[in-house]
Amino acid sequence: MEIVSALKTFLRVAETGSFSAAAIDLGLTQPAVSRQVSALEAHLNVRLLHRTTSALALTAEGERTIPMALKVVEAVDALGEANIAGGAAVVGKVKLSLPAPLGLYMSDRLPSFLKGHPGLSIELIFREEPSDLVGDGIDLEVRLGQVSDNSLMCRRIGWTTAFLVAAPSYLRDRTAPERPDAVNDHDCICYNRAGDSRAWSFSDGAEDVHLRISPGLIANNSVAVHRAALSGGGLAVLSHILAGPDIENGRLEKLMPEFPPMRLPINVVYLSRRNMPSRVRVVLDFLVEAVREDPLMASPVDDRQDVN
Repeated sequence: MEIVSALKTFLRVAETGSFSAAAIDLGLTQPAVSRQVSALEAHLNVRLLHRTTSALALTAEGERTIPMALKVVEAVDALGEANIAGGAAVVGKVKLSLPAPLGLYMSDRLPSFLKGHPGLSIELIFREEPSDLVGDGIDLEVRLGQVSDNSLMCRRIGWTTAFLVAAPSYLRDRTAPERPDAVNDHDCICYNRAGDSRAWSFSDGAEDVHLRISPGLIANNSVAVHRAALSGGGLAVLSHILAGPDIENGRLEKLMPEFPPMRLPINVVYLSRRNMPSRVRVVLDFLVEAVREDPLMASPVDDRQDVN
């Protein structure tokens, strides 16, 4: 038995409360996870988990083992990170959850990144609302706006840029809004992000305006909003990632350029900085650099610090 691997498996089972969830996260079968934990129990001569057909629970010995196991794993990961700095390979799978626009942006860049890390694999999950990181086995999740869950580590890596847009076909017989108070005179298509489907916010740098709107169409995916806007369905607030190419070629018009949608912080959240595997840290570093390569997402301040 490889003791460090078994300790990592045990910690993941303890975090998720499930052999199945731990197996998915670790890229193993459920029987393999069960065997590793059983072998660890035999090696330590102690029962770490109570098992029933419907639930798992830590024993008192299992609770006491967790902090010691974390120290061992952290020490080994620190050695691995030192080797990464010297060019050693990174292996394993990382589950990465992002809103659709950023997912598309990263999809263009991930193939070249993965060529430099042939032992690494990434599972992309397009998700507009916050995940249960433990229950869903998510290693990293990009969230827009303020993060209220103080149990998570949070790293701000940039800021959104969005445009109020509409198709020329929609505007043909209408007066384009010049200020936010004219927006409600139009048909609106709204992106339902974490329950925020009926509010738009704009700012000219001196004044912030928050509007309650009555959308004719609501979608929980920004790509659907983008397509509806292209079809002439009304006004929409879209990420520059989606709207930028269409504005350049005339398929969408950018409205109220002097009063654009407010920018939101782009945050990466994760469970723990102290026990972050090297495979996850490499992907986190990739996300930071990829966002900062785009001047419309680059943060106006230094966001290198982790907070919780």
